[in-house]
Amino acid sequence: MSKAALKKELQKLKKEQIIEHILDLYEKNKAVKEFYQFYLNPTNEKELAEKYKRLIRKEFNVENPMRSTEKFSVAKRAISDFKNLQPSPEYLADVMLYLPESACELTALYGDFSEQFYNGAFNNFKTALEFLKKNNLLQSFKPRTKQCVKWSEHCGYGFADDMEYIFNEYYN
Repeated sequence: MSKAALKKELQKLKKEQIIEHILDLYEKNKAVKEFYQFYLNPTNEKELAEKYKRLIRKEFNVENPMRSTEKFSVAKRAISDFKNLQPSPEYLADVMLYLPESACELTALYGDFSEQFYNGAFNNFKTALEFLKKNNLLQSFKPRTKQCVKWSEHCGYGFADDMEYIFNEYYN
């Protein structure tokens, strides 16, 4: 159903019926519940960002790498879910940058990973840098982005060179 068709159907309903639909969605859909909790109380933005960072950290478990699954798709889904809540650019940038940070830290501590792993880390780093630039946040996050480059220094497959190059593209 298109958005226009849905709007047309909703306009046929009385206010009380629409409220009941929203309450039903709220009760049955975790994402809707989280959206309204954040929408009605945006002061918990930091807590929410930490929740999504924990989901990312679970995928790139530096503390216990045997338990990490290193699935970029799961970590990117966490970012996407957080983005859907429409947080401030600062908190979204924080969560976005946390993915490449975690991946880079993992490889710095535990050695080489696959080329595919490095490509995923690099692509997410580049996406975070683009977002930072677009939202005038580059300087605020420079120490963290620089740390990603430092963690990549001893990695293979040209990863270190790629990370340094893209960092310099945004910071020079």
